[in-house]
Amino acid sequence: MGQHIVTGAFGYSGKYIAARLLREGQTVHTITNSPNRANPFEGRVTASPLHFDDPPKLAQTLRGADVVYNTYWVRFNYGEFSQAHAVENTIKLFSAAREAGVPRIVHVSITNPSEESDLEYFRGKAVLERKLQESGLSYAILRPAVLFGKEDILVNNIAWVLRRFPLFGVFGDGSYRLQPILVDDLAELAVREGEKTSNSIVDAIGPETFTFRGLVQAIGAIIGKPRRIISVSPAVGHFAASVIGKLVGDVFLTRDEISGLMRGLLATSSAPAGKTKLTDWARTHANELGSRYSSELARRRNRTEAYERL
Repeated sequence: MGQHIVTGAFGYSGKYIAARLLREGQTVHTITNSPNRANPFEGRVTASPLHFDDPPKLAQTLRGADVVYNTYWVRFNYGEFSQAHAVENTIKLFSAAREAGVPRIVHVSITNPSEESDLEYFRGKAVLERKLQESGLSYAILRPAVLFGKEDILVNNIAWVLRRFPLFGVFGDGSYRLQPILVDDLAELAVREGEKTSNSIVDAIGPETFTFRGLVQAIGAIIGKPRRIISVSPAVGHFAASVIGKLVGDVFLTRDEISGLMRGLLATSSAPAGKTKLTDWARTHANELGSRYSSELARRRNRTEAYERL
């Protein structure tokens, strides 16, 4: 068995990739911005910092790895965190992997990336895909749309709003599509792609396709909180999201996230890569889904507690 390195194994998707690798008997190390976060693996996963400021040290950390699984990214710009910075750091990671002689990288991207996009998230992800393809490294690029699971933010917070407000506003007519994938299905795909040697790009989408309005309706019905759904303009929707964000001390939803959603960028025409239906998973977790708000900023600020307690 070889050495596998996962970025952010104490976080969200990285944790599930690490857990899958451990079940297969692999040795797992994580490089992370939160090396002091509670270790959910009882010491079976060792940790060291992401030495983006010291490329030789970063390369030394990667030396000897059979596969590097990269989940590192920044969801939105806030304070010292920026997507531009995340692009720069990820390019450093690819360079360090090449310097260290890493045989393969499994990289998590996003559906429908484009360097011509006016949305920084999708543009930055496209730049990184190109840089990885140009690096000479063997790669698998996974393009998830929306992740759901125990530590999820989007689906959980939709349920949180449904539990607390009599109305739910969707942007425009809500007919734009999205294809959520279970985070553990993404992890299974990542580990499977890590075993291969040929280059690949996979749309990591789940088996169900929803309109946004349909997703909200389905979640409301499953948790026993069906609500009246109204159409609002993107501007009004962003204002409402900002108000909620201020109430909970978080960034609830950004303008770019609303634009990407309404443009249908979270759906593709590919065959499903995941097998778990969101509706089945939500029924199993109906009692806890949305019972507490999931805060992105709380996770950034608190670098010691495990995600599920934040």
